[in-house]
Amino acid sequence: MTGVTETGRMLRIQVLRFNPQSRRSRPHVQSFTLQETEGMTLFIALNEIRETQDPSLQFDFVCRAGICGSCGMLINGRPGLACRTLTINLDADIVLAPLPVFELIADLSVNTGKWMRAMSERLETWVHRGTEADLSRLEERMEPELAEQLYELDRCIECGCCVGACGTARMRDDFIGAVGLNKIARFRLDPRDDRDDAAYYQVVGDDDGVFGCMTLLACQDVCPKRLPLQTQIAYLRRRMLVRGARRSS
Repeated sequence: MTGVTETGRMLRIQVLRFNPQSRRSRPHVQSFTLQETEGMTLFIALNEIRETQDPSLQFDFVCRAGICGSCGMLINGRPGLACRTLTINLDADIVLAPLPVFELIADLSVNTGKWMRAMSERLETWVHRGTEADLSRLEERMEPELAEQLYELDRCIECGCCVGACGTARMRDDFIGAVGLNKIARFRLDPRDDRDDAAYYQVVGDDDGVFGCMTLLACQDVCPKRLPLQTQIAYLRRRMLVRGARRSS
């Protein structure tokens, strides 16, 4: 561990760097040192590194408040948001790497948007109507308890932390992950969606969906919004099992 001064610790941040767009780039670890300040987050530390030491360092951020989900990365091997991670809660030696599974842009920047869009299109994560849209029904009154349930699942910011922590997602390219299953559970609860169990079973009732989950709980452990992801996966799995039993009887 590095030393401590009167004004704060000296941090050593090791970053796994690689730019796949450059033929000269090779994966390597680069170390940076900087003095810790009060209330410092990894986002602040990375910006200081980029401003004062290496302007070529690439990582993503937008909101700085844990809302956009852009700054997801591996922090000492665990997925998390740089803007919500205080350096005081970490050792003075910090290792950062990009989230796995997603397409690497460069250094700590990955293309979560491409993965999330493909997942959403595959699962058709929008309200489905069997007939021409009835706007009055889309805006009909909903019981507060149900609205709270839907809101809870809608708090997902698609940061990719749950996907990066998922063992199945690392082994199966087509696995939709907890974020996709959470979306399906959300629409399964929405009374405005006309899809039935058969339609949901078609998109998530296999090893790429609910039955691919190994129930490691890693997705729920790292979710920055503390969403009940495993509860939703278990709910969908029960629905699929009930439907399968009915079809076989």
